[in-house]
Amino acid sequence: MPHIDITMLPGRDDTAKKEIAVKVQQLLAKELNIDEKFVSVSIEDVEKEQWTAHMKRLKDKKMFVEPGV
Repeated sequence: MPHIDITMLPGRDDTAKKEIAVKVQQLLAKELNIDEKFVSVSIEDVEKEQWTAHMKRLKDKKMFVEPGV
């Protein structure tokens, strides 16, 4: 049961976030050939001023796609 955690700057309402989450869920389920009900997606808003500190906390996670690359 994969879980995707999206971190982004604030500014999108819950409707937009839900649309993003559903699209990510559908894509991942299709790619993994599993039912969408097994994929969960969360979205966290991080203020611009806290972005660098937040990203530093993720340094121990293996990122397969990094910003700017």
